[in-house]
Amino acid sequence: MALYTGIYYALPIVGIEARMLIPFRRLLCSMLVATLALAADAADVKVFAAASLREAMDEQARQFEARQGHKVVVAYAASNALARQIEAGAPADVFISADLDWMDFLDQRKLLAPNTRATLLRNTLVLIAPASSNVRLKIGPGFALAAALGGERLAMANPDSVPAGKYGRNALELLGVWSGVESKIARTENVRAALALVARGETPLGIVYGTDAFADKGVRIVDTFPATSHPPILFPAAVVAASSSQAARPLLDYLHSPTAAPVWEKHGFVVVK
Repeated sequence: MALYTGIYYALPIVGIEARMLIPFRRLLCSMLVATLALAADAADVKVFAAASLREAMDEQARQFEARQGHKVVVAYAASNALARQIEAGAPADVFISADLDWMDFLDQRKLLAPNTRATLLRNTLVLIAPASSNVRLKIGPGFALAAALGGERLAMANPDSVPAGKYGRNALELLGVWSGVESKIARTENVRAALALVARGETPLGIVYGTDAFADKGVRIVDTFPATSHPPILFPAAVVAASSSQAARPLLDYLHSPTAAPVWEKHGFVVVK
């Protein structure tokens, strides 16, 4: 039986001063390393995966275990946080990022095993509201996002570092509405934390991946951002250079195989052939 370690650090923290967040983030990063270290002896392969992959990757891990007999540990968090942990020496065998930038970050530092990097999946970017909300918006140049928010906030992953937030800011800038909502952003540490804010009704709108909205019945999709409004949303994966796991490459091959494709598609992802 696999041990799945889902670590969503930074559930939404709104109103906490920035000077308080730094030690909190360090504590949570330390918890991630400690948890994976404790689980390492029981695992044949340890995976660091973007938070938005949780349901799909959990199912893939179970199927891989059933077929191959290898035990899998998966830790979920924002791609930037996971990449930084790998840089710091955290015990990961496979890294799956929600964008190319953080995979490039590790690649440039020679922290990926040669010839193992591959792009697995595509995703979409959507504007969401609580399932009970009646808000209607059509995304386009100059659309009335600020007016729809009123005096409330827009939930999104940190646009300075987290892939989903970066995609969101790119889209809002291109559509000409970023300046009107920048001061109203409820920044979260990963995309699932932004999803949770909207699902709980703490913010009237949020920006997440299409697959995140698919995974939570507490939200509904208001509209989908045009694919031309942001860079392609790609999920690359690679074996970590420091890995000694004999199961790492077989797992990566499995995740990119036709056998795994139906699971990805069931959870709303588009498989990259």
